[in-house]
Amino acid sequence: MPEAKKRVFVTGGNGFLGHSVVRGLENAGDQVELVVSGDLSHPTDERRVDGVDYVVADVTDPSSVAGPIGEHGIDTVVHLASIVNPGKDTTTEQEFAVDVTGSKNVFDACLEHGVKRVVVSSSGAAYGYHADNPAWLTEDDPVRGNETFPYSLHKRLVEEQLAALRDSNPELEQVVLRIGTILGETVDNQITDLFKSKRLIKIRGSESPFVFIWDQDVVGVILQAVLGEKTGTFNVAGDGAMTVDEIAAELGRKTLTVPVSALKAGLWAGHFLDLTPHGPAQTDFLSYRPVLDNRRLKNEFGYIPEYTTREAFHAWRLSQRL
Repeated sequence: MPEAKKRVFVTGGNGFLGHSVVRGLENAGDQVELVVSGDLSHPTDERRVDGVDYVVADVTDPSSVAGPIGEHGIDTVVHLASIVNPGKDTTTEQEFAVDVTGSKNVFDACLEHGVKRVVVSSSGAAYGYHADNPAWLTEDDPVRGNETFPYSLHKRLVEEQLAALRDSNPELEQVVLRIGTILGETVDNQITDLFKSKRLIKIRGSESPFVFIWDQDVVGVILQAVLGEKTGTFNVAGDGAMTVDEIAAELGRKTLTVPVSALKAGLWAGHFLDLTPHGPAQTDFLSYRPVLDNRRLKNEFGYIPEYTTREAFHAWRLSQRL
């Protein structure tokens, strides 16, 4: 007897990743019966994908999420809704409402309507930015998202929700993806801004390695998580890492090495004068970046990223004409 086709609901379906995931699911017509994309508003006509059902869904409103899941008989949820790059006027309370409370609303709706599988976009930030992080973090290492970094803290709190659900509701299959730094042709954010500086800041005594993953590889992993049978937690990153020196060399630029104390003082002054949203704690972000081991992704989940870390950065550099 052929396996039943999936009925999939995507939160954050109009977003950077969501749009590509929705398109990929709709193109998997032999395995997917229905794709419902939920976001705060309907997409523009040019971003609509034929055959997709678009709904207005706010994860901070429990009924707004539970309604579409129940009405469409959803069996698989892809939870992507999150505030990754807060705007200037975004408060930490708003971020918490979307990232943490919103996730709980999604998971509660899954349980209420008998959803079989949930795929969640977590982050390497869930491990936290700590001086004692191992050189390469595996999925068996604890998540210790920092209290001083809302995004990191929120990813940790969401993963704690998921861990509790694995005990209380093991019937809900989970695929949790701890994603590294995403690069792609259209990626433009606070991290890529670092690479556009005339001189890249390097903290004295820290190599500050980055692990990159190409955006279409992330989409490929999410699609495989929806359509496959594997469950578990997986780091999502390309092979290898790049230090700030290696990134600067790829760009044909130099680094500016500064003592951590000087950088903290500069960030404190800039934050006090409202010149930057970043405070002294942000130095940990540059000093102790989580470096993700991707062996479980390749060996157990069965996905080989098309681009290594270095290849992803090279492709991004070319796309930006840097």
